[in-house]
Amino acid sequence: MKKDYSQYFKKPSLQEAQKRGKEDIQILHDAFHIPSEMIHIGQHKFYYIRTYGCQANERDSEILSGMLEMMSYEATDVMEQADVILLNTCAIRENAEMKVLGKIGDIKHLKRQNPDLIVGVCGCMAQEEEVVSRLLEKYPHIDLIFGTHNLHRLPELLKEAMFSKERVVEVWSKEGDIIENLPSVRAHGTKAWVNIMYGCDKFCTYCIVPYTRGKQRSRLVEDVLEEVRELQEKGYKEVTLLGQNVNAYGKDFETPLSFAYLLEQVAKTGIDRVRFTTSHPWDFSEDMIDTIARYDNVMPYIHLPVQSGNNDILKLMGRKYSRESYLELFHKIKERIPHCAISTDIIVGFPNETKQQFEDTLSLYDICEYDIAYTFIYTPRDGTPAAKMEDNISLEEKQRRLYQLNDLVNEKSKKANEHFVGQTIKVLVDGISKNDDEMLCGYSEHNKLINFKGNKDHIGQIVRVKITQAKTWTLDGEEVES
Repeated sequence: MKKDYSQYFKKPSLQEAQKRGKEDIQILHDAFHIPSEMIHIGQHKFYYIRTYGCQANERDSEILSGMLEMMSYEATDVMEQADVILLNTCAIRENAEMKVLGKIGDIKHLKRQNPDLIVGVCGCMAQEEEVVSRLLEKYPHIDLIFGTHNLHRLPELLKEAMFSKERVVEVWSKEGDIIENLPSVRAHGTKAWVNIMYGCDKFCTYCIVPYTRGKQRSRLVEDVLEEVRELQEKGYKEVTLLGQNVNAYGKDFETPLSFAYLLEQVAKTGIDRVRFTTSHPWDFSEDMIDTIARYDNVMPYIHLPVQSGNNDILKLMGRKYSRESYLELFHKIKERIPHCAISTDIIVGFPNETKQQFEDTLSLYDICEYDIAYTFIYTPRDGTPAAKMEDNISLEEKQRRLYQLNDLVNEKSKKANEHFVGQTIKVLVDGISKNDDEMLCGYSEHNKLINFKGNKDHIGQIVRVKITQAKTWTLDGEEVES
């Protein structure tokens, strides 16, 4: 008899989601639990996690790793060696989902070779009813499916998958609580992601995130600061404050707080570097600009997605700002923080976008001369309002626009980088360069990737580097004495 999984799902509904209130969200400091029989279950065993998508997914994978290592598992980069495989998925674009499905297919032969292997799919794709139905129907070798709201239940879910020998599916329809005190294995020794909030209430018409990650839920200021201080004590040099829209932080509290306030409190901890992502232009306040300008340890780099340079397309996208108001904000930032680097996101080929409307995007880019842009061809996501619009632009035309935009992106990126040639800047040293064993690499305050000749003993430290050459995406240099 076929098992009924319908109780676990909630099909995305814009109408229902927009009725979200502030009730029913709990901040829990004791919700994480490992069953006694699972504490040593992973001894002499390995786990493999493949992460798709954004920084929020990367942070989730650090937490998944922390839970697995508390169960005595050891990490491996070799999927064939693993006893537990987790695919932490992304749903923001169709291409990301296709990559996941391809990888699931690749894993099938490993399950045949090792019937005790546990294969799990989690993350944003697991919050989509149609996707999960497809996984259940076409990929019987998947043992475990869970979503973004019940990450902390991995030990219990893993126990059920192991001992029941049945497929385990737990995808919560509820919007999610805030679970504190979760274990974590940080991916980097000197830089760390710090969640300040979860979910999003903006409902851009093309975006699936408000459905897969739920309504906006902000962490308490004291919990964020405690995490930052702990990282500082452990020697971390840089934190990046994470949220789908960090600028809206605290607006969901009964007594609202501002992101500018939180940013200032984090800066006051004295940690060397503070970054944040992502910013929605609609919520970017002048207090934020002042805070960034006031504190030297808040990095002069802002990711400010514009998506389109045309007002009609921005309205169709549900972005809640105009070309004019975006440019006003952009110029305010540049006037108050002249040396600030700004990056953006742009979608080309949105439904009904004319060639002239695309030209408006190019003209805005010419005005802003961004340091870098992340550019995408529009693809519909089931359950979003934009998916109901006629996708009336050919793939060939979308690709032509993308190529034209990327030519401009490359030109402006090189120009922005050339500004640093001859300057001596501060670089947090990540390690050995991927392309040259004799070079080190790291990021500047402006989030520029620097490859340079330097002392390998300085990995993990902030050093001074004189820039000698500018490339389109990176800079070259030489370490100089402090």
